[in-house]
Amino acid sequence: MKVGVFDSGLGGLTVLNAIIKNLKGADIFYIADTLYAPYGDKSKEEIFSRSEKIANYLLKNYEIDALVIACNTATSVAIKHLREVFPSLIIIGTEPGIKPAINNTKTGNIGILATASTLKGEKYQLLANELITKNEVKLHEQACIGLVEQIENGEINSLKTYTMLETWLKPMLHKKVDTIVLGCTHYPLVKKTILDIVGEDVLLIDTGDAIAKRVVTLSQDLQNKNKNALNIEILYTGKINSDMVKIILGKNKFEMRKCEL
Repeated sequence: MKVGVFDSGLGGLTVLNAIIKNLKGADIFYIADTLYAPYGDKSKEEIFSRSEKIANYLLKNYEIDALVIACNTATSVAIKHLREVFPSLIIIGTEPGIKPAINNTKTGNIGILATASTLKGEKYQLLANELITKNEVKLHEQACIGLVEQIENGEINSLKTYTMLETWLKPMLHKKVDTIVLGCTHYPLVKKTILDIVGEDVLLIDTGDAIAKRVVTLSQDLQNKNKNALNIEILYTGKINSDMVKIILGKNKFEMRKCEL
């Protein structure tokens, strides 16, 4: 089984980590599109173009069976477009975990941390409106401008990152938010800092494990019986913080190289 995964940078590695823990015997090709990062401030047309180009590259060079869009912004903006352009390719997207947040909140107040593009995207809007209509909850949305760049630069524990998060999170606590959705695959990388601010009683939700389970089910559907270790290749289009890649992937073995895309 051959799986393509892509994000604008390091964030999708949180999804890759979840896949690694659950899947065996597959070839995984991860593209960090750092030349065009972050996607959160790009136009709809730019995200369409990059997503389509990456899918074409993975199909042509690696003959992938499935594509995982490990980016909430790209999913929100481009997944419908990609499914129209590549009707025979299995495409798995990433969306904010509003549904599990609704199932877990006790106060009915849910915080959503995401990029501006995700919050404005049609896919997110439809999901949020549908779930709010069916449930007595209130969503407190926050576009985290600049947070992806901080994470890409390795500023996980810096004072600036802490101050940015505190500015966004403190108002949520005043509104009795007890569950926070990490609506960008980069944000689990600052989970510890978020918990330092909001406290351990606030539940943080990301969807990496749910995506991994979907990929495992897909593997079984494709009759992938290989139980050997995964073959992981990390590709990047621009500059990348290789030290952060090593920290995020830990002891997992992988090859890494730049690609022209």
